Amino acid sequence: MGKIPYVVALWAVIGAGVALYPFQTAEAVHEVGTDAVHLLGLEAIALKSDPNTEQPASSSGAIVAGRDGALRIVDGDTLAIGEVKIRLHGIDAPEMSQSCSDMRGKSWACGTWSKAVLERLATGDIACDPKDLDRYGRVVAVCHGASGDLNAEMVRVGAAYAYETYALDYVPQEEEARAGGRGLWRAGSQSPSEFRADHRTTLAPQTPPSDCAIKGNISSSGKIYHLPDGQWYARTRINAGSGERWFCSEDEARAAGWRKAQG
Repeated sequence: MGKIPYVVALWAVIGAGVALYPFQTAEAVHEVGTDAVHLLGLEAIALKSDPNTEQPASSSGAIVAGRDGALRIVDGDTLAIGEVKIRLHGIDAPEMSQSCSDMRGKSWACGTWSKAVLERLATGDIACDPKDLDRYGRVVAVCHGASGDLNAEMVRVGAAYAYETYALDYVPQEEEARAGGRGLWRAGSQSPSEFRADHRTTLAPQTPPSDCAIKGNISSSGKIYHLPDGQWYARTRINAGSGERWFCSEDEARAAGWRKAQG
């Protein structure tokens, strides 16, 4: 490792475990190369799986990488299999644009680091069991691979938080990570929900043109329009450069191919 020190945390569960070399100081992060893992001071996440160890069975309705499309990691709590975007149930990882502070008070790219951890954990036969759909049209699921429950492991190694607003499934793993000072718990870091809330408050309200106040937004779930009294209206930003636009009536929005937002 040269100048970059590391601490090895090893968990063994029925012949299978995960070894994590946590992130280091901002100086160490800056010194290493452009490789995504080294860029974040993460030397390795070694996955040890016993082929004779039985993995949790997936339901018949599972979305399976390979069979249903190629696997792609979007961020620390989102992946895609083929055209299906999947939000990991019960966890919340730092946003890709989010930075955290290390033990010396230096800033480091914790959002990018969290994504790199998920990329290392998501090995073997990945299968995701759907539980719900979120407001963005993503499948909310529990995913399994060579490391077992990916959702649980992301929280256990300190690369994501238990998303207690929606589920309590992974609170024990978060308590374990906090007690062990793993990953995000090695220093104080802002939770993703707090980061998103702070980001929203810094956005100045947009003024619609004349009386055309309906927002035509384009997201991963398609073209959706928001009415002024809608639940997500204030949080929705119009980016004309990406094809988003304002509408003067619902008829105009529907005729242009947009559908009404729920809520």
